[in-house]
Amino acid sequence: MKRRSLIIGAAAGVVAPVIAGGATPAAAAVTDPDVGETSPALPRGGVVTKNRASLLSTLPKETTQVVIVGATSWTTTSATLETFRKVGHRWRPVSAPLPARIGAKGFSDNHVEGVATTPTGVYSFGPTMYGIAANPGVRYPYHPIVTNDWWNENPDSPAYNTFQHTTTNPGGYSEALWQERPAYTHFAVITYNMAPNVPKPVPGAGSGIFLHEFSTTPSGPTAGCVSLSHEHLVGVLTWLDPAAHPRIVLGPYAVLDRY
Repeated sequence: MKRRSLIIGAAAGVVAPVIAGGATPAAAAVTDPDVGETSPALPRGGVVTKNRASLLSTLPKETTQVVIVGATSWTTTSATLETFRKVGHRWRPVSAPLPARIGAKGFSDNHVEGVATTPTGVYSFGPTMYGIAANPGVRYPYHPIVTNDWWNENPDSPAYNTFQHTTTNPGGYSEALWQERPAYTHFAVITYNMAPNVPKPVPGAGSGIFLHEFSTTPSGPTAGCVSLSHEHLVGVLTWLDPAAHPRIVLGPYAVLDRY
């Protein structure tokens, strides 16, 4: 599914979008002495009234980093991304809430290929991060995108929902990753419809769900991915640590307690 922001006009949402390359929001005051971890590109977080990570009950025991992308409704295209680190038995906010965009048709429990919804659920991050630009300093293996790097989004292909380097278009909604500027300046794969969430991608269930940069200025909704400003995206990607077994939770705030 193409990740470029969909030009459908201004959409109502919970937050005003941040323009890529613009100033970051004012940092929240840090009042918790245990919050000592952040990225230079992220506004600092502090003690918040609603610590949404405390609602989560299904995360693996070894997970000590979690990203929550939520909104106040199922149909909004604007969301908020929050990062949390587990300290002892408590989740602590790492960054202030970050403005994000999601699919043009909001969240869905039943995402399918070609429909611009963002799938709900709990997912891992793929083992490799990617980008047209050089590695910004991520802790994961990083693959610099080159010509003929594709994400296979053809449900009829045995390589459906995987990265491929090929001179032949895999067909269907497959994306020429090197052409998606600025969206794929850097991105992380969200493991929707792929391991470890499912043993093998289910044909037609959806593919190519990424955490990537805003595609337009001002930002617009996506075709199903989660997007952030350049500064915030780099901050999140460089903060994520595979040793912390991070997870990303997607969905309206009202259903976070199911995860």
